[in-house]
Amino acid sequence: MGKVKIKKADVWIDMTPMSDVMVLLLTFFMLTSTFVKNEAVKVNVPGSVSEIKVPEQQVLQILVDKTGKVFLGLDKPGYMQEVLNEFTGIYGVSLSGMQQKNFLGLASWGIPAEELSNVLKHESSDINEIQKEMGIPTDSINGGMSEFQVWVDRSRNSSFGTDMKIAIKADADTPYKVVKKVMSELQDMNENRYYLITSLKSEE
Repeated sequence: MGKVKIKKADVWIDMTPMSDVMVLLLTFFMLTSTFVKNEAVKVNVPGSVSEIKVPEQQVLQILVDKTGKVFLGLDKPGYMQEVLNEFTGIYGVSLSGMQQKNFLGLASWGIPAEELSNVLKHESSDINEIQKEMGIPTDSINGGMSEFQVWVDRSRNSSFGTDMKIAIKADADTPYKVVKKVMSELQDMNENRYYLITSLKSEE
């Protein structure tokens, strides 16, 4: 008995809708994602069982590396420009347009006022390597505010206003006396509410 051959029908799938979805997803992620900037120093935070989340916007971040150097970071270039103008006006520092652009490109900064102009003359890719050996001074001069306090004060009196949150991100190996010094500087300014950034660990 002869075999009956079944004619195979060609299956055609329209891929146009899938392509449209892929393009829409790609466009969405491109528009909503943000580029991560390299911080001035790498900080390995200690572990904690606390699950309180630090706000993601309008935060003044204080970084303290394991050697005790202090750095600051703001989350919006607009705030950084405003605070920079206030700070340079107080200390009489003159910056060119390129130097200001280099500053706004930093994720965090730790440059003393007297070195601000010299450091910002370098290529933006080299600034982090230079400033990681500096740090913002926390010692007051002639009984006035320290440079650290001036940065915090100018940030509080900028467009941040009362919505500004303060977060301290200290390395696990940072000496306690250094962290206490930063806290004391904040308390002297009546800044008594701030977050301590840690990594989440399981409770024993």
